[in-house]
Amino acid sequence: MVEKNIKGRLKESITPISFFVGILLIWEIVVSVTNYPEYLLPKPTRIINQLITNFDSLLLHTGITMSEAVIGFIIANTLAFLAAVVFAHSKTIEKGLYPYAVALETTPIIAMAPLLILWFGTDIGSKIVAAAIVAFFPMLVNTVKGLKAIDEETLDLFRSLFANKWQIFIKLRLPNALPYIFSALKTSAALSVIGAIVGEFVGANKGIGYVILISTYHMETVKMFTGIIMSAVAGMLFFWVVSLIEKKVVFWQKS
Repeated sequence: MVEKNIKGRLKESITPISFFVGILLIWEIVVSVTNYPEYLLPKPTRIINQLITNFDSLLLHTGITMSEAVIGFIIANTLAFLAAVVFAHSKTIEKGLYPYAVALETTPIIAMAPLLILWFGTDIGSKIVAAAIVAFFPMLVNTVKGLKAIDEETLDLFRSLFANKWQIFIKLRLPNALPYIFSALKTSAALSVIGAIVGEFVGANKGIGYVILISTYHMETVKMFTGIIMSAVAGMLFFWVVSLIEKKVVFWQKS
């Protein structure tokens, strides 16, 4: 059984890896043949070489960005979950506050970043808040939907057995909402990394967003690509960790 699972995962990995290698080969050949300027589009081999050479420095900057993203992720999803519980139990509060949550989400974080710098400074605080803002809405929306998406007959059964609101929440609403919650967590994981990087674009002297921004100013395209790769890998790992936890917690859900 274990061998079958391993073989199945290997087969699933072959296709994306093959496409990735193929794209890199085509990229390398096209740039080599056309003599495209490196500041516009460097060769993959140059990017990989730079990535290996500066890996320690890039890893340090990526770690700073991920610490901002993870803290923002935790704060955002905790507050969003609590707000969703209140919304699910009070239509009045939901109608009164939900439009403001939508307005907050639809405002581009890059437009808010200067204000966050003004309020929270150029240190880690503003980046955490930026990550939290973009990660907040998916959890709020999905959790409200999950808490409300319960079968009416099952709810009537709980009430007929004199279950109180707390028992209904713990034994019915929350288990029903878990697939929705983890779907939101996976989305928030990626968004929190984006929020932290955007926060670093506006005011920072460290972090992967800072590396990308400075390399843009100096036209160091190879270095810029290494920063983009590190941010992408970090976001993917964060997403993978949340997905792994989901499989352990929501074990009854089919993949």
